[in-house]
Order: sequence, then structure tokens, then C-alpha cells
Amino acid sequence: MTLEIRRAAEADASRLALIAAATFAFACPDDAPVADITHFITAQLSEERFAAYLAEENRILFLAEDDGVPVGYTMVVLGEPADPDVVAAITVRPTAELSKMYVFAGHHGRGVAAELMARSVDSARAAGASGIWLGVNDENARANRFYDKSGFRVVGAKTFQLGTRLEHDFVRERRLG
Repeated sequence: MTLEIRRAAEADASRLALIAAATFAFACPDDAPVADITHFITAQLSEERFAAYLAEENRILFLAEDDGVPVGYTMVVLGEPADPDVVAAITVRPTAELSKMYVFAGHHGRGVAAELMARSVDSARAAGASGIWLGVNDENARANRFYDKSGFRVVGAKTFQLGTRLEHDFVRERRLG
């Protein structure tokens, strides 16, 4: 495996959308309706949405590639959160959000997620954040174990609208000392 992690560029929107479409469902509870997952992917994780994300100055996206093939990505959003539950839960300011972090299942356990996490945390710190937070489904045991290992502690809870369902997320935070 020849892993390269780099800051994503405008030309990477289709590669990011490909990863997102293939991995988002794995972060959802097993009983989440396929129609709701598909709608979210279409509305929020399309190539057009990624092109817009890449154009925003307060977003930093990283792309992981194995021998040139996209295998994972992250998105860091700089600035204060809009969700009132998150605002009430996080304790470290200024903050950044680790909004998205996905790796193809075939690359789990190979250090891809750890490298993406390191790049994301470093970028938030370099941008002046003292903390970084994320929301993760409370039923996603694998992701929660990884975030524990990565130094994120549960500081609260929030909801996430997935189509017709209201999902429940942990709010996790890490100090960037």
C-alpha cells in the first residue's frame, strides 16, 4: 500500500462524492431506511455539494489515496457550531468540527483513519482552534472506539435528521493542546 494523504482540491469533488456515497451507510444504524440514506447522499454528498464544500474558506478537506485510488476523506469546518446542543456541550474555544471522516472498509486497520485524523487535527490547530469536536451516531460502536482512541471524549448529545428519522449522536470533543 502506498498511502498518500493530501489536501483535496476542486478537481477532487467527484472522488470525494464517490467515497461518501460508498461509505455513509456504514455510519448509520442497521435499521436506518435505505431511502433515507440514499436521499441524504443525494442531497448532501453529491459531487456538486463537494464542489461547494471545497470552495468554502472555512472548510478543509483531506483525501487519502492508495496508489492513486481514493480510499478515504475528512472534512474540517472551522468556526463556531450552529447547533444549539453542540454549542452547549463543547467546552473548548475557539473550535473546529471534524464534520466527516470516512474510510473504505477494506482499508480499516491499515492506519488510513489515523493519518487522516492526524492531518485534520493538525489543520484545525494550525487554523487557530484550541479544540475540535464531532458528532457520531451513538450506535456506531466501531467509530466510537476509534474516537475514544483518538482522544475525543463524550461531552454531550445532539440529534441528526436522516430523512424521516431523528438519529441520536454523541458530541465528542478533543482539546488541541
